[in-house]
Amino acid sequence: MPYESQISFTLDTICPWTYLAKKRLDEALRRFRESDQAKDVTFTVKYFPYQLYPGATKEGEDKYEWYKKSRYGNSEDKMKMYMALMTAYGKTAGISFKFHGTVGNTLDAHRVIQHFQETRGPETADKMISSLYSQFFENEQHPSTDETLLKAAADAGIPENEARYIIVEQRDEGMSTVRDLIREQNMNAVDSVPTVIFEGKRRDITLVGAKEVEEYEKALMSIVKESK
Repeated sequence: MPYESQISFTLDTICPWTYLAKKRLDEALRRFRESDQAKDVTFTVKYFPYQLYPGATKEGEDKYEWYKKSRYGNSEDKMKMYMALMTAYGKTAGISFKFHGTVGNTLDAHRVIQHFQETRGPETADKMISSLYSQFFENEQHPSTDETLLKAAADAGIPENEARYIIVEQRDEGMSTVRDLIREQNMNAVDSVPTVIFEGKRRDITLVGAKEVEEYEKALMSIVKESK
């Protein structure tokens, strides 16, 4: 029987570095699953919530201005450098970053992700998260309106009536759970995202920040080596 390892991926859907990290980890996992070592370990990614901007309103505000103000001291030059850097990094991972639109509170997005992760499994959550990232960063959509969340659910193969029930009709469903999970991440000393933890038989490997594909591959192979 192969060793089963959980990869805990803590994210916020408005963090460009977590989008980049997810793309790179996905590529590392794809390479691993095509290798001979895939018979020894099964990796499952489980997603955990974090909020970079918990004080954001549901209505939101201009994304470009928020990033410039909150991350780059209102400097237009630093913002331009950031955009050039992210555009270049994005191209290497198949991401076409755009920098306008609206940034808003992500709590509803996390609630919906966690609900469907628990009821439909990690693959469904993975597809939802990929859709949310693409909508926000590549199509300049709000991160957590009903329309955004319903599209993410559709992209993950969730029937519309089931998605609408959770997203629109039962807005409090799972809200206390997701708040507890966010507090739990803070208690576990997670203070930035992405934080990716590879669960090993002897030890865990924690990588903070967006690493290169090869570094994720190295972590995967370390887990395999120590599982024998």
